[in-house]
Amino acid sequence: MKQAAQTARKLRATHVTLAHGGGGKAMRDLIEDVFTSRFKPDGAEDQARLEPGALAQEGAKLAFTTDSFVVYPLEFPGGDIGRISVCGTVNDLAVGGATPLWLSASFILEEGIEVDLLRRVVDSMCKAADEAGVKIVTGDTKVVERGSADKLFITTSGVGVIPSGRNLSATSVREGDVAIVSGLLGDHGATILAARGDLAINADIRSDGQPLGELMDAVINAAPNLRCSRDATRGGLASALNEIAEASAVSILIDETLLPLRKEVRGVCEILGLDPLYLANEGALVVFAPESEANAALEAMRSVKAGKNAAIIGHAKSGIAGRVEMKTIFGGARIVEMLVGEQLPRIC
Repeated sequence: MKQAAQTARKLRATHVTLAHGGGGKAMRDLIEDVFTSRFKPDGAEDQARLEPGALAQEGAKLAFTTDSFVVYPLEFPGGDIGRISVCGTVNDLAVGGATPLWLSASFILEEGIEVDLLRRVVDSMCKAADEAGVKIVTGDTKVVERGSADKLFITTSGVGVIPSGRNLSATSVREGDVAIVSGLLGDHGATILAARGDLAINADIRSDGQPLGELMDAVINAAPNLRCSRDATRGGLASALNEIAEASAVSILIDETLLPLRKEVRGVCEILGLDPLYLANEGALVVFAPESEANAALEAMRSVKAGKNAAIIGHAKSGIAGRVEMKTIFGGARIVEMLVGEQLPRIC
């Protein structure tokens, strides 16, 4: 604590200036005060040196992913850009069957951003990393002129390890496999829309941003023949299902009455003419399991906090390859197409 306090006194500025990106003492003070004092990377080199012990198991494979986050507003009920930058990257690893281990974080700062805002974002990232059991081991910081960005952009990359014999793939779904979602849908997209304040929407909704590694471990242990998993981020559940249907050359049928949705999310969508199937999620995924293991997978999800609202929503079937259909609450059916553009800009 004494060390952290001494480091904190180095930075006296309340807002970031171009000098903080110039490579000199001002930049070093910013990095040591705001970033490394919290992330605590090993050493001060320009690269992270990862322990090879994670690959000791014969047949284990490395998984690597990267993503950029440009959400607006930067802070919103249930999270902020820092939290989703960690959760989003961790979840991209977890849904592929990997155990997330290490993250890098790169920051694009706009001249004039408040230092206190940066501190809150970094603290949020640290908390999310602790929840996910990962370590932020390296990163980078750049400062751009006022007007060249929107306060803060973050790019995170993640490395994980896939144990031997684990092979989840969107090409593996077969007729009869059961579709299960891990929780409530559309919370993140609806939260961001309400938080912008443009439409005077007053809804009690919070982002669902959370790491899903523990949930995936529970599901894989309960359903060892799990076919595939996708986190339903941009494009929502509809886009994830279309990608799986196309990759596996199957048809997928879901039931609208089975979709886990908050009444507040339904209300926002009805008022604005949005489809909740396309709303982004930051803490929900969809898996396909063999019918014989579906109930075990469902119960495993519900045994974990992140999956307490899990639900079976449909199945893969014969029919037109790549098509996703939904049985509606009125008893009919409609095609659920891939989102052409984006319902909401800058949601993650």
